[in-house]
Amino acid sequence: MILVLGGDKDRELAAADLARRYGLPVVVSGGSNPEYAHWIFEEQEGLSPHQVQLDYRARDTLSNFTSLVDDLRRARIRHALLVTSRDHMARALLVGRIVAGSRGIQLTPVPVPCGQLCVTEGRSKIWGDGLRAALWVISGRDLRGWAAVRFAPWLERVGPAVQSVLRRSGG
Repeated sequence: MILVLGGDKDRELAAADLARRYGLPVVVSGGSNPEYAHWIFEEQEGLSPHQVQLDYRARDTLSNFTSLVDDLRRARIRHALLVTSRDHMARALLVGRIVAGSRGIQLTPVPVPCGQLCVTEGRSKIWGDGLRAALWVISGRDLRGWAAVRFAPWLERVGPAVQSVLRRSGG
């Protein structure tokens, strides 16, 4: 199957082309509005409505996977082509391999060119989401909200001190 992480019409167009060429089912997680997505997949690429599933539960990269992974497992999916923008692939693949991998689902990256629109993601963002994914596998929950509430008062207290140290050290 093809799993496309929404957020860019070029990703959906690439997934639609793959689905048409190889006859694979597509799940779009958090994509464009339903009318436009149906137009791309059904009208433009000629795919059957039964071949395409639109899912709008995701709020971010982690939930692209956590909202779908148990559905995919129940459907006995063992392998998915992961379609997302080239600049998003490292983070998506790390998160996906942790979350989907925990359910025995293998991912193969299919990066979509993003040209001058590409924005390289920093290591802290990639590894931060990887940590969130690992914690989700362990706990069954995204702990980001919990951690934000729990540590916000501490971060407010130490924030100025940390900033002062960074300024003195040239960081």
